[in-house]
Amino acid sequence: MSKKGTGGRGKGDKADVLAGLQAANEELRAKLTDIQIELQQEKSKMEEMKFKDRAVFVLERELGVQAGHAQRLQLQKEALDEQLSQVKEADRHLGSPRRELPYASGAGDASDHPGSPEQQLDEKDARRFQLKIAELSAIIRKLEDRNALLSEERNELLKRLREAESQYKPLLDKNKRLTRKNEDLSHTLRRMENKLKFVTQENLEMRQRAEIIRRPSSLNDLDQSQDEREADFLKLQILEQQNLIDELSKTLETAGYVKSVLRSNPTELPLYSEGVSHGCSQERDKLLRYRKQRKKMAKLPKPVVVETFFGYDEEASLESDGSSISYQTDRTDQTPCTPEDDLEEGMAKEETELRFRQLTMEYQALQRAYALLQEQVGGTLDAEREVKTREQLQAEAHRAQTRIEDLERALAEQGQDMKWIEEKQALYRRNQELVEKIKQMETEEARLKHEVQDGKDQNELLEFRILELEERERKSPAINFHHTPFVDGKSPLQAYCEAEGVTDILVTELMKKLDILGDNANLTNEEQVVVIQARTVLTLAEKWLQQIEETESALQRKMVDLESEKELFSKQKGYLHEELDYRKQALDQAHKHILELEAMLFDALQQDAGAKVAEVLSEEEREKLRVAVEQWKRQVMSELRERDAQILRERMELLQLAQQVRAWGRDCSLRGRPR
Repeated sequence: MSKKGTGGRGKGDKADVLAGLQAANEELRAKLTDIQIELQQEKSKMEEMKFKDRAVFVLERELGVQAGHAQRLQLQKEALDEQLSQVKEADRHLGSPRRELPYASGAGDASDHPGSPEQQLDEKDARRFQLKIAELSAIIRKLEDRNALLSEERNELLKRLREAESQYKPLLDKNKRLTRKNEDLSHTLRRMENKLKFVTQENLEMRQRAEIIRRPSSLNDLDQSQDEREADFLKLQILEQQNLIDELSKTLETAGYVKSVLRSNPTELPLYSEGVSHGCSQERDKLLRYRKQRKKMAKLPKPVVVETFFGYDEEASLESDGSSISYQTDRTDQTPCTPEDDLEEGMAKEETELRFRQLTMEYQALQRAYALLQEQVGGTLDAEREVKTREQLQAEAHRAQTRIEDLERALAEQGQDMKWIEEKQALYRRNQELVEKIKQMETEEARLKHEVQDGKDQNELLEFRILELEERERKSPAINFHHTPFVDGKSPLQAYCEAEGVTDILVTELMKKLDILGDNANLTNEEQVVVIQARTVLTLAEKWLQQIEETESALQRKMVDLESEKELFSKQKGYLHEELDYRKQALDQAHKHILELEAMLFDALQQDAGAKVAEVLSEEEREKLRVAVEQWKRQVMSELRERDAQILRERMELLQLAQQVRAWGRDCSLRGRPR
């Protein structure tokens, strides 16, 4: 087996495997799309059936209302018929004594006449009581019938609830099994894709190797390629000879069968001899053709290697030298086929023995050539391994295809809808996004509440500070702390004296005089000390007044700043209140929307199509959904009650207004009427 032959066959096998895998993947995708289309159609049909079921339910409800109305009318009719029959009986009873009066005796009439009106009144009361009793009994029967119907409906609802609970558990198990099967199918698809990639990579590597070893680079490569071609040719010859051996064995079997038949029926000898001669002539022609072909192959010239400018090349030569593999020709004479049995048997045996010996020799020569070829190649050309790997890949592809078909069949039987799963996942993602938004809004609300609380605290602190300042201002003595700006070079004590109306005292001159008196030597020490102390007191008073003026101006600036901050805080408080109201409204709307979505999800889960998806949810999630739906229902009912109450209040106001207008019109008409 040559390297090129194995490479070509390996490429062909891998290409076939790749084509098979791609075709299987395409078929799988086509089947999946068909299944999705069918499931979508089934879903639309189910929606139509649900719509029709709702319409039928509405019609049945209307029919039940009409039936109840008809039954009520029938009962009223029966009651009226009973009353009419009772009235007729009363008339008949009242009319019968009058008809019997002429036939009765005079004394009896005189004695019974005074008691007849009382008897008639008693009979009327009795009939009236009987009618009331009949009406009450009819009402009681109606109530009993209604109670029985309600009890039957309750029992039926309980039965449906139990059936739904019993059907709910196997649906959960089926959904889990289907999810497991879907995961297995996805794993198998991934494995097939990985195998496909691996096979394509091997194909590319084999192509690269084939391109590398395509052109021989030396004499050894040329000899190796020549030996490979010879080995391929010898293998083809072996296959042809094996076919000839099979045909000869078949002819021998037919000859033995003919011989047995001729021995049993000698009368049919001419017919069988003609058939045998025809078969022998055919075998003879085949042998002749084979010998000619073998001689031609033996005469083929051996290629000679010639070194050229571009490399080594093979040229045909007319010389033929002996090789290790020789084709021996048959030297037997060609004798025509005779009708005699012994001659035919001898020829057949000789031919078969000759063919067998020749085939054994050629097989041994092929074994030697194959051994030499393996030595030259430097390794074993394991074709069986490639065949096994190809068979293994085909078997795995077949198993994967059968598994895919089984899964598709299971999906078709179960009615699993891939689109519904995608919608469920999208709804779940949407729910998660809404939950995240709710959390963000809750954090924002908490932050805003914290800011509002901080603003309130700051406002309270400012109000408390303002109250303290007002209290201090109220408790402080009545001094006019009006700001008098100081002139440059003028002391604050002089300005204060001028503000108080004392203008004849000049503080600067007084200070100079005190300095002069302090330096005067005519004064005693005590007088000098007093003068110096008075001067220091005046300087300290001046400094103190200056500090007081500075603190006063600083306090006034601080008061202005506090008032501006108070206004700013009040505005910010109003803005924060508005923003808090807006955020609360947005949060309420989002909460309502979430409750509506949860209610829709719960309704979808309660239906037949959603029961399959409900298997994925846990008990806690279902309980949360149920609680959310109940909360949403309570909220909707409270909104409806508030709306009804508002409508009722508006109508009551309109009614009161109409009554007031009517009373006013009546008063106007009474006032305008002449007395």
